[in-house]
Amino acid sequence: MPAPKVTAVTEASPAARAGLSVGDELVSLNGRHPRDVIEYQALVDDEALDLRVRRPGEPQEVTLTVRKQAGEPLGASVASPVFDRVRTCDNHCAFCFIHQLPKGMRRTLYLKDDDYRLSFLYGNFTTLTRFTELDAERVLTERLGPLFVSIHATDPAVRAHMLRNPKGATSLRWLRVLLDGGIEVHGQVVVCPGVNDSAVLEDTLVTVLDRYPELATLGVVPLGLSRFSNEPEMRPHTPAEAGAVCDAVARWQEVYRSVLGRRLVYAADEYYLLAGRPFPAADHYDGFPQHENGIGMARAFEASFLGNATAAHGVRPGFFAWVEGAPAAGYRAPRSEGGPAGGRQGGAGGRAGGRAGSPVAVVTGTYGARVLGPLLAEQEGVRLLQVRNDFFGGNIGVAGLLTGEDVARALSGEPEGHRYLLPDACLSEGRFLDGATLADLPRQVEVVASDGRSLRTALEAKVAHR
Repeated sequence: MPAPKVTAVTEASPAARAGLSVGDELVSLNGRHPRDVIEYQALVDDEALDLRVRRPGEPQEVTLTVRKQAGEPLGASVASPVFDRVRTCDNHCAFCFIHQLPKGMRRTLYLKDDDYRLSFLYGNFTTLTRFTELDAERVLTERLGPLFVSIHATDPAVRAHMLRNPKGATSLRWLRVLLDGGIEVHGQVVVCPGVNDSAVLEDTLVTVLDRYPELATLGVVPLGLSRFSNEPEMRPHTPAEAGAVCDAVARWQEVYRSVLGRRLVYAADEYYLLAGRPFPAADHYDGFPQHENGIGMARAFEASFLGNATAAHGVRPGFFAWVEGAPAAGYRAPRSEGGPAGGRQGGAGGRAGGRAGSPVAVVTGTYGARVLGPLLAEQEGVRLLQVRNDFFGGNIGVAGLLTGEDVARALSGEPEGHRYLLPDACLSEGRFLDGATLADLPRQVEVVASDGRSLRTALEAKVAHR
């Protein structure tokens, strides 16, 4: 099992005082070999630590002694959330977006995990088909919640068919175990027209009330279908089908409220866009617990943009609400290089960007344009630059899946000297999904955090310097 490698050491921290350095490998902590950053965090909370360290180019391991206050941060970050092997997914879902990626993209994009630890750490959804009794014992003992579970269908035959895995028929037994143990669990149903919609969706919502009423939330989301899909059974929703899903969710919200005292189930924003319906009010989303699953994003953004946001929203914090030294990956990864989101970023050839007071174009995807349009309609000197996702094609319209290739195409015919605001959701560690960087764009852009307040602040910069 690879040892965790140190990637950063905070100056004057206990780790620095003990002589720990970047590049060191932590072979053991107090004689134990941590399997993941969860176990690592528990170990480094101790007041006294004996670290067995392997150093690059040195033949023998060394021992470092750390003395600190109980709970005081060690001051060392490590390279990976999982030190043993990530538990990969053995399902073969026809709707899986990873199967719809073209060849030649970044290698990390093709990793398909089904690891409960990454569900706890990053909010990844797991089907529980690789979950075991030992996993259940650890989750219950260490209280590893919240977890995020892909349900899709509660009918065993339908679920096994959707996952293309016979274990799909039985793995929801672990969901019952988790709920019985008091673990907070959020569920997800990816709806595929003709497969698990209509009567199957109704049956799933009935069964959730009957068997899994302790679920914290249940998100109902449409499949994303790219032009690279070769699954004949998969197709996009029609507007009528999207409307039917909205209606089903609304009916069951009332049932759940009457029985459980809460809505429990929520439909993705995309359904309302597809059906041509207005979004529910912001308070309908009960604090936006599935915000990062595309549920309530539009209303949360609107509330933040208008300055009347009343509740925090976003990824359920879980483990990273308190972990020290965890790697900046997943949702915690920096979106852009060279500064925090909202800072000026360079474009190709060193071309100058617009100054404060220049005309502004807000770059977004086709769905984002429909959300932002009404908010920006009365903003003088501000327009939308809607980018069509030709790279993935299909029904992909969210800003977070825009590639550098498509953004560059959209910017190529745009005038110089204007300000171009790009949502940070397009980037991970400064790169688009296709590997392009901001330097590859033909115009300079400003990366803005993907929330309403940040966009408002960026727009107001032009007014303040007129």
